[in-house]
Amino acid sequence: MIKSQITLKQLEAFAFVVDTGTFRAAASALGTTQPNISARIHTLETALNETLLIRDAGSVRLTVSGERLLIKAREVLWAAEALIEDAGRQELIEETLRLGVTELIACTWLQSFLRLMREAYPKLRIQLEVDLSSEIDARLREGHIDLALQTGPFKSKSFKCDVLGQENYCWVACSELAQNAGGRLSLPELFDLTILTHAKHTQACAALHEHAKRLGLRGDRIVHSSALSACVPMVLEGLGVALLPERMVKDELDAGVLHKIEADWLPDPLSFYARYAPERSALYVEKAAQIAKTAMRDQ
Repeated sequence: MIKSQITLKQLEAFAFVVDTGTFRAAASALGTTQPNISARIHTLETALNETLLIRDAGSVRLTVSGERLLIKAREVLWAAEALIEDAGRQELIEETLRLGVTELIACTWLQSFLRLMREAYPKLRIQLEVDLSSEIDARLREGHIDLALQTGPFKSKSFKCDVLGQENYCWVACSELAQNAGGRLSLPELFDLTILTHAKHTQACAALHEHAKRLGLRGDRIVHSSALSACVPMVLEGLGVALLPERMVKDELDAGVLHKIEADWLPDPLSFYARYAPERSALYVEKAAQIAKTAMRDQ
């Protein structure tokens, strides 16, 4: 055995600079300062007698030695984390999980997920971003989040993609509209009303527009909202019928203030995924993806 001059913080700084692309971004992700990150990298390079990173204007790139030693650095970091996990001392993991989720998740089973994560990792900090799935996908590709809990489609297929589950859509209306409709409407009859739903670029809305076009229905009857939660009060006020994920309106359906409308068309169920980069992620990121599946299933 050797008495090493190298610390886990130095290796962590090295890996995060590579993953985030800049010293400043690595400092932000690790909750420290840019000079501190620079000092850790300098000390590591001095100890190894190797130049690991080349500093260009506004960015960094790996040297040939850096590419080789980054693999070893990650192996050491994973081994240290595995040691803590095997010892059952998850409270020693005081890191930050940068998490991106869609609004639907934030409004439904996110609270359950956060509770399970706190039980598994009591001192793990979670930095949360709630946004459109396309924006979360971009943040993941840029290395600014560690784990994305989202719906498709995705621009990049280079990430591990664990299926969490599916959510069915439903048509809903307020009591007065549902009573007037007799609880059932065809799609052309629905298009006689205002249709409230979420963002146009989503798979369900693209399918709705395509189906309406085939039937010769007016696409301007569809009112899109990037915030799903904004559709609920509008449909409660009787401003139209809504096409929404069923879990989004579960409480209102249970309370009897919204009612399902049986229709002759629904989009395919909404699929949810946990996406991350296993070649660079901490082990707790993979564990968080597993916990997300449990949280969605049990909600």
